[in-house]
Amino acid sequence: MEDLFDVNKLVGGLHDLIVWTQANIFTLASLIQLAAVALTGAAAAWATPILRRAGRRVAEHAPPVMAQSPMRPALSAIVGPVTWFVLLNIAETTALRLEQPARILTIAVSLVGVWIVIRLVAGVIREPFWARLIAAVAWIVAALNILGLLAMVVGILDGLAVTLGEFRLSLLLVLQAAATLAILLWLAMTASRFAGRRIQGMAHLTLSARALFSNILHILLLGLAVVVALNIVGIDLTALAVVGGAIGLGLGFGLQKVVSNLVSGVILLMDRSVKPGDVIAVAGTYGRVNAIGARYVSIITRDGIEHLVPNEELITTRVENWSFTDTKVRVRIPVGIAYESDPRTAVALCEAAAASVKRVLASPPPRCLVRGFGDNSVDLELRIWILDPEDGVANVSSEVLLAVWDAFKEHGINIPFPQRTLHFPSAPIDVRVVAPQSPPAD
Repeated sequence: MEDLFDVNKLVGGLHDLIVWTQANIFTLASLIQLAAVALTGAAAAWATPILRRAGRRVAEHAPPVMAQSPMRPALSAIVGPVTWFVLLNIAETTALRLEQPARILTIAVSLVGVWIVIRLVAGVIREPFWARLIAAVAWIVAALNILGLLAMVVGILDGLAVTLGEFRLSLLLVLQAAATLAILLWLAMTASRFAGRRIQGMAHLTLSARALFSNILHILLLGLAVVVALNIVGIDLTALAVVGGAIGLGLGFGLQKVVSNLVSGVILLMDRSVKPGDVIAVAGTYGRVNAIGARYVSIITRDGIEHLVPNEELITTRVENWSFTDTKVRVRIPVGIAYESDPRTAVALCEAAAASVKRVLASPPPRCLVRGFGDNSVDLELRIWILDPEDGVANVSSEVLLAVWDAFKEHGINIPFPQRTLHFPSAPIDVRVVAPQSPPAD
């Protein structure tokens, strides 16, 4: 602790720092490099607005898909750093060609390169965790490169390896494969979303065909990303054939339901038995098909609740498709009248009341039938046709019943309610009134 406040040591350390600064910083070569860094930065700052205006002019004449690309803001944000990076590389290459010191220029190139990566990641990747992870890795690599330790660290990671037959698996190879696979998967997902939007905009394709092509393209791009990543890092795919077969067999048993749902989804898209926009009823769920995915079908009910039904269930169970070949649907509405009312008048009134409702079709016209004689009422059944089941069935039934109620009230048709009649035997009943006895006196 006393050495920490030793004035002589503090003065000596300060002297050493001044000597090192004079020897490494305040030299002609270092000052020239610092001046080159400053001049290239000023040139990049001057050129950035010009390049951005030129980019906007090019975007104005580009196709709408490219002009509206989400990459535009990210690319615009790195115009300045990229310009500075290019100018610094030119300055560094020139110094090395002239056999002049370029240490400061090399450090500047590394730092600006990291700056570009971080700004690009921040503009493209919206997930904070992945953005921070990539930024941290970029800073670590830049620091190791500046300190001259990058080659040593790479050698250490490559030395931590195991040999499986003729295949050598090192920690460096695992990290390279993970990084390459992450980048390619992100590119594949981005390309899949972009292509999916283009396919959804093709009006000449049916909804099922659009969903089918989008799902197939998504799977192909992801598979291609995995294969390319393995080839880039130098992994021989033939060496993994046996292991992949065993893993595939195990996954086949473990993911049987998942694979079944995938295949069922493809079948649904190909045979078009269930399409986006159809009104279906399955497993107690009635609603409109919103989308058909790789694993499930999204069904939105009239309550606004979205049900995710597995694709396999729509293949193996009975499905009511209210709009498979025609959206015209018949709705049955039970009606009861009292026995003292005229059933012929009630039938005519029911048909006229149903015809007055807007959503009820005039052809075929509404029909009312006498279905039987119940315990408390004459049972009628009003049958109507509608063309828009996706807008709901209960609401149109309610409108028809209200119209029937008004018609019955106006014409004196009674709507019964449950009644029970009690019959007493004809023999006389002995009824007596017994006065309560007073309690005995004490």
